[in-house]
Amino acid sequence: MLKIGLTGGIASGKSLVSSYLRSLGAVLIDADVLARSVVAPGSEGLAAVARQFGPGVVGSDGMLDRAALGALIFADSAERDALNAIIHPLVRSRAAELMEAAAAANDNAIVVQDIPLLVETGQGSSFHLVLVVDAPVELQIARIVSLRGLSEADAAARIAAQAVRGNRLAAADAVIDNSGTAAAALRQVDQLWEQRLLPFVDNLRHGRMARRDGPAVLVPPNPQWPAQAARLSARIMAAAPDDVLAVDHIGSTAVPGLRAKDVLDLQVRVRSLADADRVAPALAAAGFPRLPGDWHDTPHDPNQDPALWQKRLHASADPGRPANVHVRVQGSAGALFALAFRDWLQANPSSCAEYLFAKRGAAAQHSDAMGTGAYADAKEPWFRDVAFPAVSRWSAATEWTPPWTDFPRP
Repeated sequence: MLKIGLTGGIASGKSLVSSYLRSLGAVLIDADVLARSVVAPGSEGLAAVARQFGPGVVGSDGMLDRAALGALIFADSAERDALNAIIHPLVRSRAAELMEAAAAANDNAIVVQDIPLLVETGQGSSFHLVLVVDAPVELQIARIVSLRGLSEADAAARIAAQAVRGNRLAAADAVIDNSGTAAAALRQVDQLWEQRLLPFVDNLRHGRMARRDGPAVLVPPNPQWPAQAARLSARIMAAAPDDVLAVDHIGSTAVPGLRAKDVLDLQVRVRSLADADRVAPALAAAGFPRLPGDWHDTPHDPNQDPALWQKRLHASADPGRPANVHVRVQGSAGALFALAFRDWLQANPSSCAEYLFAKRGAAAQHSDAMGTGAYADAKEPWFRDVAFPAVSRWSAATEWTPPWTDFPRP
């Protein structure tokens, strides 16, 4: 089952997108609908709201008087927070029930949760993808005035009560631009459905990584790589919080200004390889299936025990965001070197240039390959003869330490 969190500002066109996704075959869970159901007449939710805001928010018919409640909360963030503290747990509980029912009915389901306050409530890590429907603020105001009859000031106040547009976009794995026609927005949804969502859910069902074709291609640095890595890291942490000690953004995409393959490398630190094996099903369910076989990093120091370089390797099932996930024991040689190497590159622009030269040579040497394995192998002599000795000297000279304190530096 693929879990999509859908959000967008008021009058952005989120309802248009959600209904279209449902027509394509998605299971839709609408948080607004659930929010109304949990305060139905006679419900504990309505009773809790009345206790918090007074009996005046309940009409003579026993239903919530939304106009009266709205007048209390839209101008007062503390009151909004109090209402959300009542409603959100009830909505999440009911949404979880519906999610479980959808999974039981069809393990190949694409479930879309339409959550207006997804970003504000920090729920992004609960989903495989966050989809944001976006429109400029000026267009949102014009739509609210035209369709809902509010003044521009009231429309602006409604928008101000939600997350800042930039914060929503920062939380997005995919964006539907609804600044044009509805047809243009829905064409983007079609493309997302066919090229990303359907392959993603199929990969999840079969426990396989997203397909990657062709040789290693080095692309210009993308300023979005750190934010993308942070979103994936949060999902990994949420998947196995008791066993995952930390998730590190490593490799070339973690080094500002360095050309790299458009594949994120993440390091998951655990206490033992037994823990690494235990978290494998949780990581797979979160979108990072384990790759079969025994994996280890090539020891860069011939005097070290190769067992110190063992790891488990996972990869992203999302065709829209390739990623490798290296699960290593905290304090192992592999975990230490991955962090020290990243920090060494960040601190030494000349070393970045030398590494880029080595990468370009390896990419050119294997430009006709159908995968990147030969490219990676071709870089190993440089790591052994150049990088490992240089990182060791730099670590000693700078007294570099890893982000934990109970292991020595390499």
